[in-house]
Amino acid sequence: MRGIVAGLWHSGTTLAAPGLRAMLRRRVNRGKEILSRLPEREGFDLMPRPAGQLIWLHAASVGESQSILPVLSALRCQAPDASILVTTGTVTSAALLAERLPTLDLHNVLHRFVPLDVPAWVARFLDHWRPDVAGFVESELWPNLIGGCQARGIPMMLVNARMSARSLRGWQRAPGFARQTLEAFDRVQAQSETDAAHLRLLGARNVDAPGNLKLAAAPLPVDPIELARLRALIGARPVWLASSTHPGEEDVAARVHRDLAAAHPGLLTIVAPRHPERGAAVAAALGAPRRAARQDPGLGIWVADTLGELGLLYRLAPLAFVGRSLVGQGGQNPLEPARLGCAIAVGPHTANFAEAVWALETAGALTRVADAAELASWVDGMLRDPDKRRIAGAAACAAAKGAAGLPERTAAALLSLVRH
Repeated sequence: MRGIVAGLWHSGTTLAAPGLRAMLRRRVNRGKEILSRLPEREGFDLMPRPAGQLIWLHAASVGESQSILPVLSALRCQAPDASILVTTGTVTSAALLAERLPTLDLHNVLHRFVPLDVPAWVARFLDHWRPDVAGFVESELWPNLIGGCQARGIPMMLVNARMSARSLRGWQRAPGFARQTLEAFDRVQAQSETDAAHLRLLGARNVDAPGNLKLAAAPLPVDPIELARLRALIGARPVWLASSTHPGEEDVAARVHRDLAAAHPGLLTIVAPRHPERGAAVAAALGAPRRAARQDPGLGIWVADTLGELGLLYRLAPLAFVGRSLVGQGGQNPLEPARLGCAIAVGPHTANFAEAVWALETAGALTRVADAAELASWVDGMLRDPDKRRIAGAAACAAAKGAAGLPERTAAALLSLVRH
């Protein structure tokens, strides 16, 4: 969707709006939008703006939303009288925040869907909410949102910013536009020195690299009663997890299971698709029970296709393959299993989390595998050597504890931009 909308940033609503409305309706049919909340995508909102100071953070989807949860807690402590608005662009991120915010006692945080980057829609949103400061998370560089904030004198910060070498090359094809966009930010906090250097090359100012917020996140939550029930059900069976899988990776997990089942009697292979709506199709293809249908693990593969339960799955399985890394799409977050003491494997494609993968690999907590055969060899070795598995898990947990205090520093930096 970003490519469709970003190409329309300069066209206004006359040409853009009809096509975008039709696109939104199609996304409703695919479960990618919520019908009753489509007006938010055009900047309409019946929810009143709270009185007083309003801090706005915009995150793209689930990963970015999870990374700022500690920042939201820090903001609550540092500015207890302020209201916090979080916008995202996906249904899954909305579900995540609806689940997590109450458990963190973040009742002063509101979630809305971000308007699409059409000038009139953005203007409605900003005129309604009138934020005192805006934080854009990672690489959310929407020209009209940024320009609208700049025109209204809203200070802006790019939070946990990342700029890969590939993205840098793309932005360098429009250097004037890149400089205009990035110069609008009053402050930029980059994930790494490499990201910071790339952003400076494009014209960003006041850039520092305090670390990656994903390293500062808390362990994923779990329902302790359900965890105890499933642990009792699984018992002493050998178990491993293929998490956040994308099309093609479920077949790899199934092949690994077939190759190892005889050598490891009772082997349980848990497959957790990155997009739970694919669960029924994955389960049908693998001939496996699925959690979303309230089916418990059987004698072979179990498809865990529910939202927000990776914290449960990583506690059930002592070793985890993190998906989207065998299919050339940049990988998913390996720090989530690391915080829970899992031994970890990833495929060769990990550009989205290169820094985290490097830190875990350097600590001896993560193994790279090239294909199904290497993944099977890794799973087999870890199941045969519990001591090696425990050492890798302990190293993962220790390596994932970096960036202590970063959420508090990020919150303070955001608040320092508020104009009194």
